[in-house]
Amino acid sequence: MGKLSINEAWCKGCAICSEFCPKNVLEMKNGKANAINEGACIFCKICEHMCPDFAIIASKEDK
Repeated sequence: MGKLSINEAWCKGCAICSEFCPKNVLEMKNGKANAINEGACIFCKICEHMCPDFAIIASKEDK
């Protein structure tokens, strides 16, 4: 399990994160990235690495 954090103040709504997400966890809502199905997230960190504004942090908890 982990945590997907989106800093809405930094998100400019480019939608790169939602386009690259392999599990369709993210969508754009009111011009900002929004996690719609965080339970499906595999914490591949593609969204985090692709975000040009550093607005997303995908943290996988160690067991």
